Amino acid sequence: MFRCKVIQGLRIWKSYRFSAVCVGLTRKQQSRQVFTMVDSQYYLPNDIGISALDCTEAFRLLSPKEQLYAHYLSRSAWYGGLAVLLQTSPESPSIYVLLQRLFRKQPPAQLENVATAAGLTPEEYQAFLVYAAGLYANMGNYKSFGDTKFIPNLPKEKLKALVWQSQAFHDSPSEMEALWDSCSNLLFSLEDKQKQLGLGDKGITSYFSGNCFLEDAELAQRFLDSKNLSAYNTRLFKRKSEIKTCYEVRLASAVQKDSAVDGEEETMCGQYVFEDCVFTVSRGDYAPLMKKASENLKKAMEHAANENQKRMLEEYARSFTYGSVEAHKEGSRFWIKDKGPIVESYIGFIESYRDPFGSRGEFEGFVAVVNKAMSERFAKLVSSAEVLLPDLPWPKEFEKDRFLLPDFTSLDVLTFAGSGIPAGINIPNYDDIRQSEGFKNVSLGNVLAVAYATQKDKLTFLDEDDKDAYIKWKGPSFEVQVGLHELLGHGSGKLFVQDEKGTFNFEQDNVLNPETGEKITTWYKGNETWDSKFSTISCSYEECRAECVGLYLCLNKHVLSIFGHEGEDAEELVYINWLNMVRAGLLGLEFYTPESNSWRQAHMQARFVILRVLLEAGEGLVTLKECSGKDGRPDALVSLDRSKIHTVGKAAIGRFLCKLQVIKSTGDVEGGRALYVGYSAVSDNGSHNFLRLRETVLLRKEARKMFVQANTSVKGDSVDLVEYEGSAAGLIRSFTERFPEDAEEVEANLLELAERDAPCWS
Repeated sequence: MFRCKVIQGLRIWKSYRFSAVCVGLTRKQQSRQVFTMVDSQYYLPNDIGISALDCTEAFRLLSPKEQLYAHYLSRSAWYGGLAVLLQTSPESPSIYVLLQRLFRKQPPAQLENVATAAGLTPEEYQAFLVYAAGLYANMGNYKSFGDTKFIPNLPKEKLKALVWQSQAFHDSPSEMEALWDSCSNLLFSLEDKQKQLGLGDKGITSYFSGNCFLEDAELAQRFLDSKNLSAYNTRLFKRKSEIKTCYEVRLASAVQKDSAVDGEEETMCGQYVFEDCVFTVSRGDYAPLMKKASENLKKAMEHAANENQKRMLEEYARSFTYGSVEAHKEGSRFWIKDKGPIVESYIGFIESYRDPFGSRGEFEGFVAVVNKAMSERFAKLVSSAEVLLPDLPWPKEFEKDRFLLPDFTSLDVLTFAGSGIPAGINIPNYDDIRQSEGFKNVSLGNVLAVAYATQKDKLTFLDEDDKDAYIKWKGPSFEVQVGLHELLGHGSGKLFVQDEKGTFNFEQDNVLNPETGEKITTWYKGNETWDSKFSTISCSYEECRAECVGLYLCLNKHVLSIFGHEGEDAEELVYINWLNMVRAGLLGLEFYTPESNSWRQAHMQARFVILRVLLEAGEGLVTLKECSGKDGRPDALVSLDRSKIHTVGKAAIGRFLCKLQVIKSTGDVEGGRALYVGYSAVSDNGSHNFLRLRETVLLRKEARKMFVQANTSVKGDSVDLVEYEGSAAGLIRSFTERFPEDAEEVEANLLELAERDAPCWS
């Protein structure tokens, strides 16, 4: 066995700040060792966890009408979800089509023989399958959790040989060669800018044309605010003319005409002069995909259980047809009113995590079946919300005037189309609706069941004495954390607003800032929202606030009893919940990019900030130290003094949480950036060398799991559920069988849409 000595300060390749010299290796082996160590973050490992989402029993218990409703909602979600390919990177649509053509002609088992003949080793073919599965699971060639590019872990020449010897190439050589030529360079490229998503010179994004920078995004946001237009379903394209700088704000819609059409009262499409620039609001982005999504929503309406569901789907279809966020908001209002449905769903341009500016929504759609037993616990938490909210560490004036009791259900996911599947959701994201009309919370039970299972031998950075308890209690503690995070984290807190008429929703002369003792001097005006005002930090800041609420309120014995935890078990759960958070803060360093001084994942940045806060609390609450592992390589150990959680820990989180809420309530962007950017800083100064710790985290990181989802198909008056094995091959098959009626048409649409905008990225 060879021992690797780590040398600090060397800069090999551009993504790491260290190299490894391996005693006893040849120069060629040393080269390979360095290459693997440096670039492993850009590959998906062959042994990556892939699990099937089990929804067999939940789907079986649905009535025929409910099954048809779920089927057509799923079809709408899958068609719309293809838009994520176009939202992720210029090359993602072409790579997707290339893979679809390969695997539709020859499933993975058949293609393996071709791979062997083409000279691929079994490991290289498995690496190709894992890459393909990763592209499908992330709906693009950038990780949905972390925004890092991933490439196939095999030589480009070998993949080309496989393509050239495939049945798809034999049947359509010129077409397959054109596909390969259109994407193969970017498929393998790891130039600095292409390693991660970002705006301008910081990375790749398809939300903005390649010539856009932060100042363009800020200008566009001011324009949108001036016209009361939401950025959620838009992309921005910049074109320079001899006279003025021109921007196209393109809305996602099935309709491609910019003038008002039948069924539409008015349109915001047109040309406007703003700050000496010309803005054109147009529509038709993702048009064929939005058309198919709308058509299937209308089919689902025929099987809706009530009037609220019908009106909801009608408004969603109108939104996707005309490009109207207002219609989607109206649909969301009906969705909130649809209490306790058996089949739950939500669809649209929802989360803005992957927009570098933090305003544009990525398409997602989910369809799920209620787990009644688990939902009873969440219902009890909802009924206790008004008792628990006063326990939060900010003055009552900073809390909503009235807490609108939401639905909170545990769901077994049938379909989740988009770039990734979360553990829980709090929606809608529209501030005006959330503040005055309400929201819903969902916990995705069958996702939690498989996503957070941990093997002891892969559990990093914890003391051996903590590992058994961690494995036992991580699942139950995360269930509590998700419940509190979604319901009382995202669901709490008031925004101070002055509307267009000049009316305030708070007593301007009487409300004092608890941090300064002075009157409130900043607030939201007119059409300003949390996302538009705090832009680039809004997502992570809000996730941090919600995580802090979870940590703070999990100390409440009543909360723990709701979830069935009493006495010593309850204390053990609290300990693991807090320990999991500080460990997650350390793991979060994987998602920081030193070269651009930027974070690539909102939740993990939030958890790192919380780690910093708890380390700063001192008194031995959290200890983080570097060490050497049993394998001789750099390691780290994070520990938590459980006796100080209720004292030192609660006080530290309480103080920080109050600051977060006051800044959010008052719209204090300057103060918010100073606070949050400060705690987000990753450096080699101070009591902890976080840059060096990042290298250790990367050295020992474990890839995030991927999920295989079922398909549904209508057979006469019934719906069949088609399930697949939890493997790369199973995930691939699920996608090649996802569009049985119109796969070639859909792929042609994707290529046409990608080709249309190709000049915008060069």
